[in-house]
Amino acid sequence: MKTARQLVIVLLVLTIAAAARKRDPLTDAETDQLRQAALEPYKRLKLYIKFTDARVAAIDELRGDPKQANGRGRKIHGLLEDFTTILDEINDNLDNYQGRPLSKDDRKDFHKGLKEVIEASDKWEAKLKSLKSDSETDPQTKKEAEDYRFALQDAQDALQSEAEMARQYIEETPLEGKPAKKK
Repeated sequence: MKTARQLVIVLLVLTIAAAARKRDPLTDAETDQLRQAALEPYKRLKLYIKFTDARVAAIDELRGDPKQANGRGRKIHGLLEDFTTILDEINDNLDNYQGRPLSKDDRKDFHKGLKEVIEASDKWEAKLKSLKSDSETDPQTKKEAEDYRFALQDAQDALQSEAEMARQYIEETPLEGKPAKKK
């Protein structure tokens, strides 16, 4: 009985430690903004696009600042993980609102949000391709890329999935409220 209790305590400690290591990719301010837009699909999508843009801008800033060369690969790794997690949230939001009965205005907003997700995805794809290309050609970036190579691949895979989902949903979401024709 005593061994079982000790085992439970050890498992609890390990669970708490694992949970503590997993960090939230969003700041407290970003989380508050999402809470305020909880029931508005278009505003949520716009916020997630904004937050993702901020991670891409931070990567660009890191890459362009020679003063931040120390540990740059690990920092980019973290930003790419945040980028991927936020893309997953975009996918979750698209799934949540796709197929739901929406008012005409909400349907228009959702459609508009889908278009903006697709446009942003194209922009993000270009940035990730540039990062990958530099990691294959530039000697300094090649060295740093050892820290984020897999995170970059995960980010590219998540981005491809997110863009495909948005494109599929835009085809399936008619603006007039009638079901889309099945192919």
